[in-house]
Amino acid sequence: MNTYLKYNRLALVTGASSGIGKDFAYELAKNGFSLYLVARDVQKLKWIKTEFETNFGIQVTVFPKDLTKEEDVDDLLKVIDLNDFGLMVLAAGFGSGGKFDSLDIENEASMVDLNCKSVVKISHHFLKKNIKGERKGLILFGSLVGFQGVPWTATYAATKAFIQSFAEGLYWEYKKSGVDVISVAPGPVQSGFGDRAGMFMGNAQSPEGIAKIVLKKLGKTVTVRPGFLSKFLGYSLLSLPRNLRTFLMKQIMGKMVFGNK
Repeated sequence: MNTYLKYNRLALVTGASSGIGKDFAYELAKNGFSLYLVARDVQKLKWIKTEFETNFGIQVTVFPKDLTKEEDVDDLLKVIDLNDFGLMVLAAGFGSGGKFDSLDIENEASMVDLNCKSVVKISHHFLKKNIKGERKGLILFGSLVGFQGVPWTATYAATKAFIQSFAEGLYWEYKKSGVDVISVAPGPVQSGFGDRAGMFMGNAQSPEGIAKIVLKKLGKTVTVRPGFLSKFLGYSLLSLPRNLRTFLMKQIMGKMVFGNK
């Protein structure tokens, strides 16, 4: 029996229209969870709703929202008030690549709003509502780049460092109160991330199967590194001084951002 079936089978997934978010939605639907799916692309959400309701006989509610906007986050908090979610999967996020002063500052600020601020607000609302002491799961998304500063994607790496630290703190705060918290720290993943960030996503892994790996680890560990590249780079860099890790990540990220330029 899958251990995550101990949670109430109603889940909310942000960033659900593609990539890892969609993989989580699929894995949960396959195991009988009804879903609230959040993303900007309403058409993709409707396609997923039709597919999952037809194939798995579960109820899917689509919630097309842009979580860089505070009013849309507030609308989502009202949904949390009205439902008893067993799992909260906060996969929405985006990145950027390039020399910092060349990047659009409004886009960088929106990245912080989505990757950090919205996660804090949603997590706080979800945890505060857990007054019955029921089993709950909160899945947050760090990254391979979140364990040191990373040139050419400085803002994105900083947002993921924030999430990693945030998840580690919450994990120990709520460990004995029935809420399982985990940080997912993948390497490059095939999705729309690279196109939006302007990066060359060579050697990116498929998002398929990541959710199954993470859900099996939920409640057992604070961080999971799905995929070979995330494990290999993560653990090989771990023993190095932080400034050397940053230097090596500069070389790796430079190739992803600038290619052969």
